[in-house]
Amino acid sequence: MPLAVPVLEHREGSELRIGFAGAGYIAGIHAQGLAALPGVRIAAVHDADAARANELAAAHGAAAVPSYEALLGACDAVYVCAPNVHHADMAVAALEAGLHVFSEKPAATSPADARRVAQAAARAKGVYQLGFNKRYAAVYVELKRRIDEGRLAPRWAHMKMNRGELLKPAWVGDVSHTGGYLYETPIHLLDMACWLFGPAAEVVCRAGRNSGEQLDDFAMVLTFASGLATTLTSSAHATWLFPYERVEVYGEHAIAVTEEMERVTFQHGLEAQPETVDVSELPVPERWGYAGEDAAFVAAVRGERDPRAAGAAEGLASVELADACYRAAESGLPVRLA
Repeated sequence: MPLAVPVLEHREGSELRIGFAGAGYIAGIHAQGLAALPGVRIAAVHDADAARANELAAAHGAAAVPSYEALLGACDAVYVCAPNVHHADMAVAALEAGLHVFSEKPAATSPADARRVAQAAARAKGVYQLGFNKRYAAVYVELKRRIDEGRLAPRWAHMKMNRGELLKPAWVGDVSHTGGYLYETPIHLLDMACWLFGPAAEVVCRAGRNSGEQLDDFAMVLTFASGLATTLTSSAHATWLFPYERVEVYGEHAIAVTEEMERVTFQHGLEAQPETVDVSELPVPERWGYAGEDAAFVAAVRGERDPRAAGAAEGLASVELADACYRAAESGLPVRLA
């Protein structure tokens, strides 16, 4: 059942005005999906690159505004799609202004800032939701459903995400924008691990610097409160060879294997026929979960929260886990999580 949450007062039939802080690729994906939802209007856009803000605003009949403060005064809800290092400050400011906030991942790039977001969200009248779209991707929804139903009882797991993006787009390799590689795309799998297996308890991590000054190769063992462990490997400087993202969950003579967000295959029993759920023909916004998370955010603003949605607590947990990975890599020692 959806969970009731405190919401700002919205008159029945009134428009929900959305403002975008940041007008890059991901903002365009969200804006397109939101514009198709009834009762939603893209009202304003702000970006440090005025030309980019103008382009996104013009595509949706919105106003391009000159500052973040102006954006807060022109909408009911803010989509924070700026570089990672600005997420916490922007989210806190919007929550304190009485607005709803959808923040792209990560919630922050340090545990201290993630706690600030969590504290602001706890005080706020508005909804705070974090952009972990993979929670809405069909392959992971099916995997989670079978685990929750007891059809697959995880005993061990392996996860990997290899990327080819440190050079293109160039900002992905810039720590001053991302906060570090783990706060960019791998944080999706850190959140996914906790969503599937429960709270993380300990991290062991080895990492290397192979393409620049930041750590860009990681081999981790994550142990969860349940006792289950998963290996997680990620190389920032590899390629986009399919499947660059893969999750394998091992049960008692059973397995589930994902291939990016295209398909998931299950086998229960040594002689059983594999069963594949293939969603590769779905449009990308649905297949990758963007449509689902945007619809869930609008529904939460209107009074119902989808239990798949990641909030401030999940944002804090993922940031603490990323930070623990970095600390374990630097020290060479296991790091325990509270």
